[in-house]
Amino acid sequence: MFARADAQFDTPGPQSFLYPEMLPGLTKPVLQILLAVLLIGVVSVLVSGRLKFVPSRVQFGSEFLYEFVRNGIGREQIEKADLLRYLPLLLTMFTFILVNNLFGFLPFFQLPTMARIAFPAGLAGLVYVLFIVVGIRRHGVLRYFGKTLFPPGVPKPVWLIYAPFEVLSTFILRPITLALRLFATMFAGHVMLLVFVTGGVYFLEQSVIGLKLLSPVAFLLAVGLSFLELLIQVLQAYVFTMLTAHYIGAALAEGH
Repeated sequence: MFARADAQFDTPGPQSFLYPEMLPGLTKPVLQILLAVLLIGVVSVLVSGRLKFVPSRVQFGSEFLYEFVRNGIGREQIEKADLLRYLPLLLTMFTFILVNNLFGFLPFFQLPTMARIAFPAGLAGLVYVLFIVVGIRRHGVLRYFGKTLFPPGVPKPVWLIYAPFEVLSTFILRPITLALRLFATMFAGHVMLLVFVTGGVYFLEQSVIGLKLLSPVAFLLAVGLSFLELLIQVLQAYVFTMLTAHYIGAALAEGH
């Protein structure tokens, strides 16, 4: 009874992430993926080709990211002898996910690309294949799967329980949880933000003054939630990359 007859609240949900094709096969999320690849590629080429003793802001930012991924992620998970080989992958993974997450915070984009399940699933699939291939190349097929499913030191009767559990956790659930963790946080955060924004508009359109006064509150909460989502966007890029490094390091380790 407090709302006008012509006012309607459109509840945000999965339909909020559906966008028409700009060109055949080119939607907004796909465009953002391409822009992220282009941006990262251009910055990498420019910075690496114009290194200076006194770094510019772009070079300083690039070096900071490199040192953060190397020291804060790579060295904690991968042995020093193997780190340099996989550091470019980790750096690319972190920056790629970070840029696509930050699209949800930037004006005109306002959509975290990783809120579409296909993209986190693709990245998780890549990591899944990678750590298995890395482990097989280092240890061989029989030794890799043998040490994973039947670790030495564990009583043989326990293998009957341990091996199926390890198959489930490592080779089935690991890629699923890796993808869902990134997707769910980006999706849920953006939906919550849409709820406050559309709710603020809805309250503003009501004829009851008390409901109109709720509109600024909703918009302020949306601003606060935007900065919280920004923090989560950075954190999820870190978590995904850290887990990638952990899986690779575990596959390479002798005692894995």
